[in-house]
Amino acid sequence: MGADNQTWVRGFILLGLSSDWATQVTLFVLFSVTYLLTLLGNILIVLLIRLDSRLHTPMYFFLTNLSFVDVSYATSIVPQMLVHFLAEHKGIPYVSCAAQLFFSLGLGGIEFVLLAMMAYDRYVAVCDPLRYSVIMHRGLCARLAITSWVSGSVNSLVQTTITFQLPMCMNKYIDHISCELLAVVRLACVDTSSNEVAIMVSSIVLLMTPFCLVLLSYIRIISTILKIQSTEGRKKAFHTCASHLTVVVLCYGMAIFIYIQPNPSPSVLQEKLISLFYAILTPMLNPMIYSLRNKEVKGAWQKLLGQLSGLTSKLAA
Repeated sequence: MGADNQTWVRGFILLGLSSDWATQVTLFVLFSVTYLLTLLGNILIVLLIRLDSRLHTPMYFFLTNLSFVDVSYATSIVPQMLVHFLAEHKGIPYVSCAAQLFFSLGLGGIEFVLLAMMAYDRYVAVCDPLRYSVIMHRGLCARLAITSWVSGSVNSLVQTTITFQLPMCMNKYIDHISCELLAVVRLACVDTSSNEVAIMVSSIVLLMTPFCLVLLSYIRIISTILKIQSTEGRKKAFHTCASHLTVVVLCYGMAIFIYIQPNPSPSVLQEKLISLFYAILTPMLNPMIYSLRNKEVKGAWQKLLGQLSGLTSKLAA
């Protein structure tokens, strides 16, 4: 490859959401507040789980992992985007772009697999409650979490490696808010059929396979709930799964829309909005969903606030 064709390795320029200065300032303020709420909500959830012994259960072990994934995913994209809102030059070095793709893609894959592991946890809790503590022991939970982290990371490493081996020639403008997989692949000046096949295969493995496991788990869960005689028992069993089911619908729905669909593919604007959904909205909503729809978490909040109130009163006295 000639010297002219190697200039692409120096970096890329992210076109972002808008070139209008007033719009960019507005988005900077909006997304800064949202990002801070994401950090605050997820950190508080993790601290609450650590401080309240009643929450030291498999479900909340997985929720801790989910919060860490959400914060890390948002951090892999949002700070760079905020800087670019106020910067005249919206460049990103080659290595930084590759790192951003690796971490965002990896963390996204980890979340999908982790949600499937959480679905299995809910399946055991509803369908085999008497043996729940025996089946969902600490060792199994650790292995399930490790499986999520390893599978997502390995897939991301493979995808990032084959993507950044593509010759980009002089193409350096990425029409996206970040170094997203499809946006980077579009820069290639060669046939990318093999990359598209690899993306489809990884989407099936890390998206559709976990989704099918979640679907099977909830078919069994719903079947079990319908067999419960008392209305109170059915309501209690449903509330056991409500928070997780809400998060599943949010996370899998958008991903399936963008990665698993026949032509035509979603527009560039749709891809940007979906990326914003995952980087901004989902990480902020997850702790809210688990706080508002979960009696145990609400009880833990009330207990903690009561303890803080009592401590404040003693100090004031």
